[in-house]
Amino acid sequence: MIGDVVSLELRRSRSLAVWLGLVVLLYGAFIAAFYPVIRDNMKLIDEYMAVFPKPLMATFGLEGSLSNHAVFFNTYLGSMLWPVVAAMAGGVLGTRTVAADLDRGFLELPLATRIDRVRYLAAAIVGQVVVLAALSLAVMVGILAVGAVVGANFDAGRFLLEVPLLFLFGCAVTALATVLSVITLSRAMSAGIVAATLLAMYLFDAVAKFEAGLDWLGVLSAFRYLRSTSAIDQGVAPTGEMALFGIIAVALWGLAVWLFRTRDLVA
Repeated sequence: MIGDVVSLELRRSRSLAVWLGLVVLLYGAFIAAFYPVIRDNMKLIDEYMAVFPKPLMATFGLEGSLSNHAVFFNTYLGSMLWPVVAAMAGGVLGTRTVAADLDRGFLELPLATRIDRVRYLAAAIVGQVVVLAALSLAVMVGILAVGAVVGANFDAGRFLLEVPLLFLFGCAVTALATVLSVITLSRAMSAGIVAATLLAMYLFDAVAKFEAGLDWLGVLSAFRYLRSTSAIDQGVAPTGEMALFGIIAVALWGLAVWLFRTRDLVA
């Protein structure tokens, strides 16, 4: 029964996985192809960037030279693409099994079978994990494949160390959407809260960059931990950041399953 639910979730996620996977793959390929242009014209780019305040640049992950692989990755992926992809995937995957299916009247069908609520939602979460893992890998495949062709000299081993961090960040976002969908039973409200939370965290990080006295706000932002440079710069996996996102994801998913056990679906 659990395998059937996982298969069902994966089938229902095909369109999302294919289109978002295509987006991240092509985006990764594009920025990798563009990297040699940046590297070869870094003097001009640095002169241009010097016009802007450093705190402003830092809010986009530009804390150093774009010719640095880690800064390049954080600017175009950690600060721009991946948070948006995680929000989109999380908003769809995390709210579908409970809130969206309840609204469509579909949820009653699987719950009328022998599978209980705990196993049903847990199996759906496994489907979420598979899709997020595929998306996390797809973006890196695009970067490394095209980077090798254009002579970007990306270290494949170090770049691949970033995959678990991207994956676990996506898991944390999706887990938040999942628990919110159980609490609110509303897809729109759950996705809206997730988007608002990410926006607030982005603003916290931006304010902390501009005002040193408010650095504590940056500590509350997930973006500070997503932009780790240890993997690409030093070849050291960002285990602390990965553990943080992993703990958040497991805790929120666990809470969602626990609440779903006795959630009144008529309310």
